[in-house]
Amino acid sequence: MTALPRQLGLVTATLVVVASMIGVGVFTTTGFLVRDVGSPEVILLGWAIGGVVSLAGALCYAELGAAYPENGGEYLLLSRVYHPAVGFVAGWVSLVVGFSAPAAAAALAFGKYARTVVPSVSPIAAAVALVLAVALIHAFRVRLGSWAQNAVTVTQVVLIGVFVVGGVLYGDPARLAGSGGLLQATLSPAFAVGLIYIAFAYSGWNAAAYIAGELEEPGRTLPHALVLGTAIVALLYLGLNAVFLLSAPAPVLSGVEEVGHVAAVHLFGESAGKGLSIIIALGLAASASAMVMTGPRVYEAMGRDYPLLGFLARRPERGGPVWSIALQTVLALFMVATASFDTLITYIGFTLSLFAGLTAVGVVVSRWRSPDLHRPWRTWGYPVTPLLFGTVTLWVVGHVLWERPVAAFFGLGTLALGLGLYFLVRHSGGRTDEA
Repeated sequence: MTALPRQLGLVTATLVVVASMIGVGVFTTTGFLVRDVGSPEVILLGWAIGGVVSLAGALCYAELGAAYPENGGEYLLLSRVYHPAVGFVAGWVSLVVGFSAPAAAAALAFGKYARTVVPSVSPIAAAVALVLAVALIHAFRVRLGSWAQNAVTVTQVVLIGVFVVGGVLYGDPARLAGSGGLLQATLSPAFAVGLIYIAFAYSGWNAAAYIAGELEEPGRTLPHALVLGTAIVALLYLGLNAVFLLSAPAPVLSGVEEVGHVAAVHLFGESAGKGLSIIIALGLAASASAMVMTGPRVYEAMGRDYPLLGFLARRPERGGPVWSIALQTVLALFMVATASFDTLITYIGFTLSLFAGLTAVGVVVSRWRSPDLHRPWRTWGYPVTPLLFGTVTLWVVGHVLWERPVAAFFGLGTLALGLGLYFLVRHSGGRTDEA
């Protein structure tokens, strides 16, 4: 098997994490949280919890990714730690839920924000154009894709920082005051389901693990990128959501999908609202691009392991995994045309939480099953860190099963279909059944 060139450094890896995280979720979910949770204090607490839990997950992925520095993310890690069947189902989930669905959600939100700037633009047409454009860039030139990713992400972070500072200066701090009952609200089912929205917004903190096989010095670069990228985004998210909440009365924000645009209009006027919509659209484009940069590396790894899927591992010279990118693009376009945004978020958050939790707890399993494995980097706070992440994940997943059974049903159905595909392709080759 030909090794992939290690041509991506710490800056690119960190910015891939940032771009994967700062996308559709943070700019669209706070309106749903205001509707379902209500209390601004509890909402900000939820975002803080999301940041701590995501950082715990990043610390766990850092250890496993440094120990297994190959492309593939959960597909590779769960195959090694548990069983190839678990890894294969995780790879299937990555295709449908981890990358195609978030790319579609980002593209749909991009189209809606683009329409707030240019009313004549068709949201669906803009979404389709974005999906196709980023697919072409990443398919044929890896370095061009990483350069474009870096430039857009840096611009986005700087502009968000400016918006947060302005929002703090001009917003109404009284709107952050809660009505009491903090403990009761945080233990409520609505708050648990709200954490699914927040988990969706934070998803992407593990992005650098998907490109570990192309990172320079992965034992050092991967952990630093995961931790640094997650910490940067957690701070930005707290600032952004504080600004959203102090920008307008709760009834104005409640249930609003384009909450960022509404907040900017109330803070700075209609022209500033359009300006923020441009920033958000830029961020959504970066997010969609990051999904194309990272996701197809998972299917490429599956194609290398299973001959029946070998076409997914084909690359042109200096390019990305073309057929894997094409497959993800087709699925994303299908979801753009057919999916409900709210349902997509719950479905994505529920399903991804299952495998993120398995991977984090996999640090404990790996140390037990493979005590002699070379680990260039070890999880801070072990074993509290993986157990904290696993416990929060289990709590959230349990509440979604109870409160949103339809989305949970489709999530579990996706897992069952992936397991069926594993039994179909496993005899074509691949990893042995010994983890």
